[in-house]
Amino acid sequence: MSQNTNEKIPVSVFIIAQNEEQHIARVINSCKDFDEVIVVDSGSTDNTKQIAESLGATVVHNDWPGYAKQKQYAMSLCKHEWVLNLDADEELTSEFIQEIKNFIQQDHFVALKCRRNDLFLGRFFPTSIRLPTNTRLFKKDHIQYYLDNLVHEGPEIQGKTKHTSVYFKHYGYSDIETLNKKYEYYSTLKAQEKFNKGKKASRLKLLLVAPLEFIRVYFIYRYCFAGLRGFIFAKLSAHYAFLKEAKLYSYHQRQKHSRTQDSEKAKNQ
Repeated sequence: MSQNTNEKIPVSVFIIAQNEEQHIARVINSCKDFDEVIVVDSGSTDNTKQIAESLGATVVHNDWPGYAKQKQYAMSLCKHEWVLNLDADEELTSEFIQEIKNFIQQDHFVALKCRRNDLFLGRFFPTSIRLPTNTRLFKKDHIQYYLDNLVHEGPEIQGKTKHTSVYFKHYGYSDIETLNKKYEYYSTLKAQEKFNKGKKASRLKLLLVAPLEFIRVYFIYRYCFAGLRGFIFAKLSAHYAFLKEAKLYSYHQRQKHSRTQDSEKAKNQ
């Protein structure tokens, strides 16, 4: 990729990836206006590395240390003050790129919080709903990733953040099977993270978290305007919320059972 900063936007894009040959070309092609694209690969066995290099990205291998640590490492490789974090299954729009051009010319903010539009069951969601938001563009000297977080590892910002209504596209939730697999994996990581931090399981939350999450997504976030797709997405989101609490409860039960066994062994000795 050309490194002519007179033509390219002076922003470093960093992407963490493993076995993303299905998506990697799309995200890198959407970043062609930026001066630097770095892909940190944690051991792909498909053509992710070859595709990324053929499109001009700098590819660096780093064994998987976890989401937050991998992103922190990838960011450390960036040469520009402004950095943009993307996932391999995302894509920038021309409107989003123009928003970045305008944003980095100001001095009032150190980060930009953006909207994410998910492809789900063949279509993107209407922008009339409350789309998820992610902080993805920032000055690298003003942020630190939450290294103790096993998932949903958004950065801690030291400075003022601006919100924008412009969105980028996300293809990682395209079908129910894929979304369910991610929710199953993420819920395990999130429950383990809470357990590690000493968070207790709540019986009341176990009972209420799923219906309350459905109400939040379907009505408050207005996914009801997305028809049956919105209903299905809200139900899956509610199940994800339940899984996190149920798995946290199971970890505490396992710990309690283990302590009981140890106590009984000690008495019998």
